[in-house]
Amino acid sequence: MFDAVCKILVETFSADFANWLLGEVVNLTELSPSELLLEPIRADVVLLQSERQILHLEFQTQPDATMPFRMLDYWVRLHRRLPERDIRQTVIYLLPTQSSLVYQTQFELASTHHTFEVIRIWEQPAEIFLAAPGLLPLATLSSTEDRERILRQVAEQIEQIGDRRTQSNLSASAAILAGLVLEKGLIQQILRRELMRESVIYQDIRAEAMQEGRQEGRQEGRQEGRQEGLQEGRQEGETSIVLRQLNRRLGTLPMTVVKQIENLSLEQIESLAEALLDFNEELQLVQWLETLQQTNA
Repeated sequence: MFDAVCKILVETFSADFANWLLGEVVNLTELSPSELLLEPIRADVVLLQSERQILHLEFQTQPDATMPFRMLDYWVRLHRRLPERDIRQTVIYLLPTQSSLVYQTQFELASTHHTFEVIRIWEQPAEIFLAAPGLLPLATLSSTEDRERILRQVAEQIEQIGDRRTQSNLSASAAILAGLVLEKGLIQQILRRELMRESVIYQDIRAEAMQEGRQEGRQEGRQEGRQEGLQEGRQEGETSIVLRQLNRRLGTLPMTVVKQIENLSLEQIESLAEALLDFNEELQLVQWLETLQQTNA
């Protein structure tokens, strides 16, 4: 979910990210992964291009031991497709960690040597992200001892933006990313909830999860060859998506909680898919399930 938000931000505010990462304002357009050879590039990878360079970005919430090889693999594929372009690769880690993996900036094996850039958001000054609209949602993850104050500054700057759609998209992005480090209640106090819900980012994330679930459901329905299988497959698919999102957001869930979710109806699963965007800890999920059970009692 978080890398999806960052991907949308980069694609929408490419000039702001180019100025931050490249040190100059460059007119960048999206490079579709379908233009590359071999197997497809991961959907959450961000590729932007100008006439002379390619900017390849990866946003990560967790360390990834495979990252150096992935960056080499992507570089080779990009260079094969567009050999005349300079390729800039940057991995952006969103959350503090003690893992040494977030300091890896190269791949080495025998005589093969490949380097890439790494940015650890929590080491970057907040002023960088407060200086451009497209970077505002990242500000609460930056180097600061007062994240609440930074989020209030973000909210104030968003309020000053004249375009309502831009306001809503930035508010939703800021709320989702702030959920990595701040409590839901505080975020809702600072950022306008009704404005966030207007955002295409908020709607796209929910729609993407639902669509993926429906696709998995249709596939299982075809395999079983009957209408009941289609309905059951759709529900299992959406349940699977919701569980994966919850595990990414809250960590591994107890089996008792997993069983409760697996027993929800399709309508309840769709409600949970929307509600989970506001969860920051397992207790909030448990309370949501308890409220649901009491309502249906």
